Amino acid sequence: MTERFLTVGSLLRNEELLKYKREIEKRDDIVYPFYDDFAGYKECEDKAVADVVERQIAAGLPEITDGEYSKSLWHLDFVWGLAGVERYIRESGYFFEDKDCCGKFETRRDIGLRLVDRLSGKNHPFIDHFKRLKKLVNGRAAIKQCIPSPSHIFGEIISFGFLEDSYYKNEADFEKDLIRSYKEFLDDFKNAGGEIIQFDDCLWEQFADEGDSSQFDGQARDNKNLALAEKYIAINNEVIDYGHDLGLKVYTHNCRGNYASRHFGAGTYDSIADLFLEKQHYDRFYLEWDDERAGSLNSLKAFEKNKDAEIVLGFLSSKTPDLDDEKRALELLDQASKIIDKDRLYLSHQCGFASCDNGNELSQDQQWTKITQGQKIAEKFWNN
Repeated sequence: MTERFLTVGSLLRNEELLKYKREIEKRDDIVYPFYDDFAGYKECEDKAVADVVERQIAAGLPEITDGEYSKSLWHLDFVWGLAGVERYIRESGYFFEDKDCCGKFETRRDIGLRLVDRLSGKNHPFIDHFKRLKKLVNGRAAIKQCIPSPSHIFGEIISFGFLEDSYYKNEADFEKDLIRSYKEFLDDFKNAGGEIIQFDDCLWEQFADEGDSSQFDGQARDNKNLALAEKYIAINNEVIDYGHDLGLKVYTHNCRGNYASRHFGAGTYDSIADLFLEKQHYDRFYLEWDDERAGSLNSLKAFEKNKDAEIVLGFLSSKTPDLDDEKRALELLDQASKIIDKDRLYLSHQCGFASCDNGNELSQDQQWTKITQGQKIAEKFWNN
């Protein structure tokens, strides 16, 4: 039953590709997808993607990606590819919890966004990336494309003040055009033969009772925050429903941050399950449960009202070089199966291995060893 083990999406890049990625990080005089700015970059990426596709197929993974090798950051490359957006290097990056949990760790700084014209999702570079992946796989496995959720991009642009002095004079017009741009992208994705789209999202914990380390507001849920949470859900659901109308499967992955083996925020699912687990229309939820920050498994009861959804349990860690605690994973799988039918569950690491191109602090060999371990744990649990 190795098909019960899934990867979230991103995989560690090789050194040849990272040489180009490090140069991209330093410059904002270049235009996404940057191929015209660096001789040999496109060819290097093509080869790296071809190699990682074959590695995933050889490993027997049932659903694969391009390793997200075309991205620098898990979410912003999608925004850079929208018409009407320019990127720039800010004075500061994001701030993650450092490993000692007593200080802040600053990320790369090329995270600035200027909205200089009306947004559009037509002719997005990701479509060419998807076509490359589809050709390489050639029907040998299911494939998925990972992009940020529309509500995450909405929330980040609003929270960082990128809407100020932009093309948009008000939030409502921006929201409307952002949703339209996602629908335009999904049209092109479907026309290119796409079947599975995954919306990644890091903002749910902003509304958790324990989420006081949230970069965006850091407040416990109150009426104002609850209204914003409902807005996020409504934005996502409008795009999810449109994807369903096109015949797409629409997944989501929720994360508390994943950068150089550091995490971003806290907040359990317990205090947000009635919102983000119960009310969103996704076909499959990839959830993060590698440590105590996610809270108890009782939040899975929210899926009793969301009976068609599949749940991927991120009981393993992509942040560490060591193998995971097999006993813990099996015990948690057993607990989860007492709440949700076993045939609705899957196992994964809590996140990808390289949400941003620098990746987590482990080697490619260690990454694949951890993937093999995950497959063996899944086989042991679902075969019993």
